Order: sequence, then structure tokens, then C-alpha cells
Amino acid sequence: MLFRSLLSSLLLVLPALGASIPKRQPSTFYSGHDLSSLLLLEQTGSIYKDTAKQNATRPAEAILADGGMNSVRLRLWVNPQDYQSQPSDYNLAYTLNLASRFYKQGYRIYLDFHFSDTWADPTKQYIPSAWPTTLTPLASTLRSYVSSTLQSFHVAGLPLSLVSLGNEIRNGMLWPVGQVTPGSSDFTSLATLIKAARNGVNDAVSAGVEKPQVMIHIDNGWDVNLQTTWFGALTKTGLVSTADWDVFGFSFYPFYGSGATWTALLNSMNTLADKYGKPMMVVETDWPVICDGKYNPIPAFSEPQIPVSVEGQLEWTRNTTATVKKVKNGLGAGVFYWEPTWLNNTGLGSACEDAILFSQDFSNPKQTVGYSRQSVNLFK
Repeated sequence: MLFRSLLSSLLLVLPALGASIPKRQPSTFYSGHDLSSLLLLEQTGSIYKDTAKQNATRPAEAILADGGMNSVRLRLWVNPQDYQSQPSDYNLAYTLNLASRFYKQGYRIYLDFHFSDTWADPTKQYIPSAWPTTLTPLASTLRSYVSSTLQSFHVAGLPLSLVSLGNEIRNGMLWPVGQVTPGSSDFTSLATLIKAARNGVNDAVSAGVEKPQVMIHIDNGWDVNLQTTWFGALTKTGLVSTADWDVFGFSFYPFYGSGATWTALLNSMNTLADKYGKPMMVVETDWPVICDGKYNPIPAFSEPQIPVSVEGQLEWTRNTTATVKKVKNGLGAGVFYWEPTWLNNTGLGSACEDAILFSQDFSNPKQTVGYSRQSVNLFK
């Protein structure tokens, strides 16, 4: 059975849970970081030092919490062992382990379903290798997977505050079945899959899981035409209603489009606030401290007046946060910085060399050290 591994994965992390589970945090603005890769770094010897505390070695999340973090985002892959040679990368057991660690410290947990055995983003959305490849059985499998996963978190005593049904699904998900081209595609198959995933959430809630807020996440949050066209096409199918998601999630990066300005972001969010009246968040963003063209051409920045520096990281993220908080009717709900602790992937997928919040010392081949930059305080 496809999901028989869920229970065994869960048993790997149950011993790590303490007898006392903290109370849920009150509903406040989400100031968060994606820390999905942190445990992988630690497992290979990375440590983190707090330059504000005489270079004391501390958990990275403690350093980031001193900088205002109250929430953690974690991605989930289906069966990464079917795609690559590192079977624990972001699978259920790995993610439950990290979620337990962070939840016990009082952080709200945001689960980012990728619905793939590997990365899912606007350029790729691969169906998991063990899943069906036609619409009806694929939708059924997706529904069962979402429900089983949420029940695994529930059995582990880990309530989820947010659940994203897919990651950056502008061009659809579970390709080619759910692939779309915004503005020119029929969204029926994609809507069928999103509805199945949402029904999976409903099934889990019916089984006793505490209901999370359900998010739809696409990139280019600043592009009002994309957002209005995309969500209009989704609901026009009649298969997904506005009641099927609770929160808008957007990626907002400064180097993938010159239009990604704060003015454009606010206009896009306010337009959606007027039409849908739902909370919205920037769930991926970052800013570089090094972007000198050593390995790639220097990209054009959407806010070019901001320096490429630690100070620029603070300015970009704080102004992005301020912009989200300006959304009409108090609907701006949060900002998440993407992977600030990833010491061996500092460019974070961009053309720049370094956009994380820790400087790196690779002098000891057995232990990479990350030293906190002043920008760890970007949510203060």
C-alpha cells in the first residue's frame, strides 16, 4: 500500500516528543523562516555561532528567534529515495522530526507540500514516481496522501498552523496532468487536483485533526495580472470555490523580475483583498549580501537603490514586511525568509553568491561554522 510507510515514519519521531506539549501561540503576524535544510546541515557537522553573544554556539533557531522569528516553514517531499540517493531529504520522518523540535519550542509550523519526490516550482512539478499518472486515480491518491500525512502529524501531537497545497504552482502541479499556462489553459484538471487535496484536509479534520489554515502558493506575488487571472481561472472551473482555501501565499524575490517592487506587491495584494477578503503572506523572499558576478551575470534588482549587503537584507525584508502589513483590512498576515541557515547553498538558487543570514567558515573540513550576521534581526 502506497501509504504504509507513514506509520513507520511516525514511530521514528514519537520517542523524541516530550510528555508536555506547549500551548498554541496566539494568532499574530507570522514572522518566519524556512528551516527545511537545517537538520541536514547539522547532520554533516555544521554549527551556528551567535556573534551577539560572544560567538557562543547556539541552535540556529534560537539565534533567529532572538531576531523576531515566531514561525517555521518546512517542505515535504513524498518519496525522495525514488528520485535521488539521499532518502531522508525532506521525507515524512525527517519533517516530523524537525516539526517536533520546533513545535516544542513554541514556534508555529507551516507545512509546505511539494507533492513530488523532489523540488517543485514553476519550472518543474514532477508526479511522484509511485503515483498514478491519470487524473482520477491521481486525484484519489493525492487526497489519501494529504489526509494520511496530516493524521501522522496529529498522532505525533504536532498541530499545523498552515498547510500549503503545492509549492509555487503558477504553472500547475503534478505535471503533465495538472499543468497549466496562466491566461491560456483550461484549469479543470488542476482544479480537480486542488479540490482533491483540500478534501484530504477535510478528511483528516473529520478524523480528529485540528484544522490548519489552507494556503494556495504561487510565485510573483507582485504581478497583479497573473494573480487575478490565475485565481479567476481556478474558480471559473466551478470545481474549486473561494471557500476551499483560507490564505494566499506568494513568493516575492528581488532578482526574478524588475516588476517586483513594493508598490506593485501592495497593489496586487490590495486587489486580491478587495476581491476575496482573505489573509495573504509573502512566504518566500531573500536578499543577497554578495552578488558580484563571479559565477553568474549580476541580475537586475527590482529595488536597485538597496545595497547588496547585510544592511540591504534588513532593508529589503523590513520594507517587505511593512508592505504586507499595509494590506487593506488588516489582511497582511506574514512574511517568511527562505532558508537563511543553508551554509552550503548560500546563493539559494539565485544568480547571486550569498543570500543567507550567516557568514561561513569552511576552514575545518569536518565542521562548517555559521556566524550570525546582523540581519538575523530582520523581524525585530
